[in-house]
Amino acid sequence: MLTDADCRNATCSPDKKRARLTDSGGLYLEVSPAGSKRWFWKIYADGKESRLALGSYPTVTLAAARKARDAAKLKKSEGLDPVQTRKIEKLKALTPAGNTFKATALEWYAMKLDSWSSHYAIREKRNLEKDLFPFLGERNIGEIEAIELLATVRRVEERGALDVAHRVLTTAGQVWRYAVATGRAQRDVSADIRGALKPHHGKHFAAITDPLKLGELIRVIRGYQGGPIVRAALQLAPMLFQRPGELRAAAWAEFDLNAALWTIPAARMKRSVEGKRNGDPHQVPLPTQAVEILRKLHPLTGHGALCFHGERSHDRPISDNTLRAALLTLGYGPDAQSVHGFRATARTLLAEELNIDPLVIEAQLAHAVKDANGRAYNRTQYMKHRAAMMQQWADYLDKLARGADVIPFKVA
Repeated sequence: MLTDADCRNATCSPDKKRARLTDSGGLYLEVSPAGSKRWFWKIYADGKESRLALGSYPTVTLAAARKARDAAKLKKSEGLDPVQTRKIEKLKALTPAGNTFKATALEWYAMKLDSWSSHYAIREKRNLEKDLFPFLGERNIGEIEAIELLATVRRVEERGALDVAHRVLTTAGQVWRYAVATGRAQRDVSADIRGALKPHHGKHFAAITDPLKLGELIRVIRGYQGGPIVRAALQLAPMLFQRPGELRAAAWAEFDLNAALWTIPAARMKRSVEGKRNGDPHQVPLPTQAVEILRKLHPLTGHGALCFHGERSHDRPISDNTLRAALLTLGYGPDAQSVHGFRATARTLLAEELNIDPLVIEAQLAHAVKDANGRAYNRTQYMKHRAAMMQQWADYLDKLARGADVIPFKVA
């Protein structure tokens, strides 16, 4: 057993690497030739010797070193590895921000921000600031229980926003998983309450898939008496079936009418931030009918950058609501046919009525290949097939509009 005097007077000769003074229970003081003195506790695990550093003497006295040894022994008796526990404690101490839900969430948000689109970033921030921070922001995230998070999310349910409630829970879950990864929480409590929310069934965009009814709609669109810019966009929407935002903001520089090709820059596509920055542009082969519509439109808007500019400003495209309002004027409200729904219309009828290969259709819709191996190895663009398909589709719409060879579905 050591005494404080033994520790105070301990030295190591210059010809040795170190000197060890043994106390009891595996505790010893290691002295270097330079005079430094450090406490260690010797541990045996799986037949191998390791040691746990307990501090330097005299900052850690003999009595304090014995207390630290006893505390480490207690952890070991409970099945914990004292050395590994110490490493984890050091890692936790390196965590730069606080442990409140708000501090953790803001750190997570800042880390993810560069990989998000502006729209997604705004939505995530709104979920945090409006529905989570006011009730959980100042609480230690490691101490929040599942029932507290459930009560917070149910406040969103109570205002009737079931879809928002599910999104808020998803946001909270991402924050909790980040908290677990950074040592602020032991587990993701959001997983415990996923079955406790009211189910929300999202609505699909309304889309006509009956050929007879689609023919009626095409005839109505071609008879539209509004402005020529909206009329052109309205005619192209079902023919080219791209996303409404991609069509509305189309620029003349994107079109090569001689080559019958519309090239949409990656930055304008519905993609991740990385996809927008470094992805390939999306190419849309133009049927002869689309080229004719665009050539007629060019004298009206070709002096500017945008094909479908607004009435008040030629530097801004027609609004989100413009084509919706045009369809509504024609008697097709959001429950009958949406502008975005023309994608579903084309997807369905191209496969069921024209027997087009689904892979070609999906490529034209700019849908990502679903399996990871497919994304890595399948670089096929199907451009020749897509060009033929787009012309076949435009011809089919003409046929439907004329009412030719369309057999109404039988009513059982």
